[in-house]
Amino acid sequence: MKKSLLTAFSAFVMAILTLPAAWAVCPVCTVAVGAGLEGARLLGVDDVITGIWAGGLTLSLFFWTAGWLKKRGVTSVWLQIVAPLVVCYGLLAAVYLMPGVTFGAQTLWGVDKFLLGIIVGTVAFYLGARWYIKIKRDNGGHARFPFQKVIVPLSFLLVATVVFWLITK
Repeated sequence: MKKSLLTAFSAFVMAILTLPAAWAVCPVCTVAVGAGLEGARLLGVDDVITGIWAGGLTLSLFFWTAGWLKKRGVTSVWLQIVAPLVVCYGLLAAVYLMPGVTFGAQTLWGVDKFLLGIIVGTVAFYLGARWYIKIKRDNGGHARFPFQKVIVPLSFLLVATVVFWLITK
């Protein structure tokens, strides 16, 4: 089991290192995180940890969709921001409609673990994305290192993951 996890992690790292360029919060990154989420649940990862990454994935998908709509000339706040936000998080809420998933079955501090993770992951990813913007602005509009736009928000999710792993351990 550990050997297969190490092999999968090594393959993931090699794939990232060999990429010539990436769009931050890109659909490829979004799909990659999404594929990893289901695998994590199958491996028995706690729901709060899975929720953290689901929240970050969902906010990433929202940012990508809003940016795509903006590039296509959509200027309505409703169509560019509100509708995609409702759709993205609505689809995430559909997890609770799946057979065998019961809202509130596992709680932490009186809140459903998956929902708590979604909230924490969304906030962590948002803070990471905002911090990247501040770093870029302070550096004359340029990233300080390659893939910074991806690494900074993901590092916030990683820190949140470690904190909640220690709490639920």
